[in-house]
Amino acid sequence: MKIVFLLNNAYGVGGTIRSVANLSAALAERHDVRIASLYRSRTTPSLAFAPGVRITPLIDLRPDAADAAGQGPEPAEPSAVFADLPMNYGRIAPSGLSDRRMGDFLAKVDADVVISTRPVLNVYLARLGQPRYLRIAQEHLTHDARSRRARAVQLAAARELDALVCVSRRDAERYAEALRGSPVRVVNVPNCSPAPSVPPAAGDSRIIVAAGRLAPVKRYDRLIDAFAELAPEFPDWQLRIYGRGAERDALRRRIGAHGLHNRARLMGAASPIETEWVKGAVAAVSSDAESFGLTLVEAMRCGLPVVATDCPHGPGEIITHGENGVLSPLPGGSAALAAALRPLLADEALRRGLAARGRASAAAYAPGVIAARYEELFHAWAPDASTGGSRRGLGALWRLRRPTGIRPGGRPRGLAESAADGGLRVSLDGRSLPKGAGTLLLRLRHDPGGRELALPLPRVRGSRRVELTLDRETLELAEGRWDLFVATGLPEAPGRARRVAADQVRQAALVHAPPRVDGRGVSAWIPYRTKDGNLTVRAWLRPAHAEVDEVLLGDDAFTVRVTPAGAVGGPSGAGWRAVGENGGSVCDLGCAVDGDQLVVTIPFDAVAATPGDWRLALRAPDGTAVAAARIGGDVADRRATDVFPPRDGAGAALRLRFTLDHDLVLTVDA
Repeated sequence: MKIVFLLNNAYGVGGTIRSVANLSAALAERHDVRIASLYRSRTTPSLAFAPGVRITPLIDLRPDAADAAGQGPEPAEPSAVFADLPMNYGRIAPSGLSDRRMGDFLAKVDADVVISTRPVLNVYLARLGQPRYLRIAQEHLTHDARSRRARAVQLAAARELDALVCVSRRDAERYAEALRGSPVRVVNVPNCSPAPSVPPAAGDSRIIVAAGRLAPVKRYDRLIDAFAELAPEFPDWQLRIYGRGAERDALRRRIGAHGLHNRARLMGAASPIETEWVKGAVAAVSSDAESFGLTLVEAMRCGLPVVATDCPHGPGEIITHGENGVLSPLPGGSAALAAALRPLLADEALRRGLAARGRASAAAYAPGVIAARYEELFHAWAPDASTGGSRRGLGALWRLRRPTGIRPGGRPRGLAESAADGGLRVSLDGRSLPKGAGTLLLRLRHDPGGRELALPLPRVRGSRRVELTLDRETLELAEGRWDLFVATGLPEAPGRARRVAADQVRQAALVHAPPRVDGRGVSAWIPYRTKDGNLTVRAWLRPAHAEVDEVLLGDDAFTVRVTPAGAVGGPSGAGWRAVGENGGSVCDLGCAVDGDQLVVTIPFDAVAATPGDWRLALRAPDGTAVAAARIGGDVADRRATDVFPPRDGAGAALRLRFTLDHDLVLTVDA
């Protein structure tokens, strides 16, 4: 069959896009599948789609694109299709341009099935689609969660379509009741989640992980409040929330108000998310409503026990309380969520048992299983549909010709995985590598000396992966960002080099890893995926270092606890000093030894009179200067994750922060 999905913006992130990416990949194993994206916000998709799935953007909203002019919440040319359907359409409302582009696409598309995924697209499919193909709407929210006007738009569209697919059983029942008397078929087919391509979570990290849009319905404020209740009882646990959205600043203020800035972090969006799930020991869902709960299934498949609010509708259909997860009563608020989390934080055996049973039950949502349910519906509803695009039965010929997603002469692709000792394994897709001899190049970015390391690659054998280990014992990386390239030829005379695209970066082994200390000094290597999707290693190498362990915010002073390492040894004995440096200004700070740590006190009145950035520097008894920084762990850029609330004192606004190099500075604004 020829199957087309309609997405609002295939280039963004979110549960609907992930769901379509997963389902389209499974269907593409046996059918011709493509995606029409009404809008295009960036050059490449944020989420990975299967190599055989084509994406056709209809309106280009990238900066400086001609289409972008006149688009927005009040477009210059209003939509005629939606003239009788007023509602809040968000940042971009339907327009005359979207009417024409979508209408033209739906009129000409060669398809047996077209599946739309949100109310606006459902209306377009209902009013501009063609009866020659099966027209199916998906509901990725819920009937009751939609506003009155959005619900009216959704129902108006559904009445004119062939079918409406809801991702939860209870929501399908709700829609069936609302659409009684209409010929539209209403069915329930859940979302799917592929088996993760990372090893399952070890479960020993003492980290609670949550992931999703930072939106009011997700109620991360409830999760933060629950963690605040648990924090004194479980001082070695942390909270990480992944995602982006309008609630970020409010959530950050809430973290600060609870004094959790050392233990609760907003990590930003991550794709693929599975590499972040496996850093956790418990997954938490705190929503007021979940149409399905894809994050629950993703976390379960990654080997995490899941605690979720028993909200409408998804969690209760996925989790059997006490068997494969834990449900928290929604009316109980943060106290009930804390009570649900507490036994898991206290009992490792309980965590492991729930994780194992959850992982087994989540296999029911495998893409192949869910794709087969859709195929049954397609054939039942359109038994005479063309099979010209079907790939079923092509056997060995199809396997030989199946697209690999690797263009000849294209970019090399691979993954990086950190080891417990801080070393790095690089695994490259053999299909993306040049034939013959090859070299892995590591180039120090913006280095006047042009330093690079050249390592011979094992010879490519067919489509097998090519692996190389970067050993901390034998390799030294100067401080900076090392970009990875693959070049033709041998290390002695490498040829043309291309950047390595990062399909995946696995950093779980680094979560609680301290900086490495050896004869060369103090070092850390953190691999990461750049915003352009490239593979890079952030490296630090310093003769001596003071790792920032904790920051305490007082009413008239900051207190910073650090652990010295390297050439200066530990903080035994007297003679340590701490100073603040701001241009030509220098001030002495309080410095005391507490076991293996130094406790530095920064009185507000000592620095408030001089605006600018004060760098925190330590002086060892022998006079060696040691910078205070946070280079241990798995985070390649702490500026956006390790954020400390500001303080007002001595007539100035003061804020501790980490720089791009992870050095700790105090910014003073008069």
